[in-house]
Amino acid sequence: MARDAFPGGVAEKLKWYVYRLIDPRNGETFYVGKGRGNRIFAHARGVLDGDSEDVSDPKLQRIKEINATGLEVAHVVHRHGMDSERIAYEIEAALIDAYPGLTNRVRGHGTRDVGSRHVEEIIAEYAGKEFEVREPLMLISIGRTYYERTTYDAVRTAWKVNINRACGCNLCWRTSGAWLSEPFVPSNGCLRIQRISRVWKQKNSLVDGDL
Repeated sequence: MARDAFPGGVAEKLKWYVYRLIDPRNGETFYVGKGRGNRIFAHARGVLDGDSEDVSDPKLQRIKEINATGLEVAHVVHRHGMDSERIAYEIEAALIDAYPGLTNRVRGHGTRDVGSRHVEEIIAEYAGKEFEVREPLMLISIGRTYYERTTYDAVRTAWKVNINRACGCNLCWRTSGAWLSEPFVPSNGCLRIQRISRVWKQKNSLVDGDL
């Protein structure tokens, strides 16, 4: 029978803790969380009891798949004994960054500001030169798509913009966080209904595409 609670007195000694849910079929960590008491068991228990809040939750779907094979979710307390939720938040966020492909719907606390990043991104943010605007330009924040596709493809996708203002831009820069890189030059501007379709030429190359 699956364990759904700590023995008496154990939870109190754990204080705040950070935990991982592991798929026993492949040993993969699929969820990272924090909590106190019997929080670590709440996810699997909710599925078994049929009182899950959101049946479309990827985490709950994964638990159902595991249960369907006759196996049980593996529960691991990664760090415990913390006196404050703030510390638990920090450790949880670091683990979320460290395990790709999690079913967590929310990124770790503070990830946007101090989360996992390439060393060159860190240097660009803290040692980069201040950007001086000298002509009309458009800044496009590509966010997480920076990691999912090429910069060019991320920039040239469909964006909701003011047509008149966009047509007056001489340059288009992609931005990710607090830094800019890789300018694009718009050319052969033309308008389509409710959207802009331009041929973009990446600086120092001849690559065309639609915005």
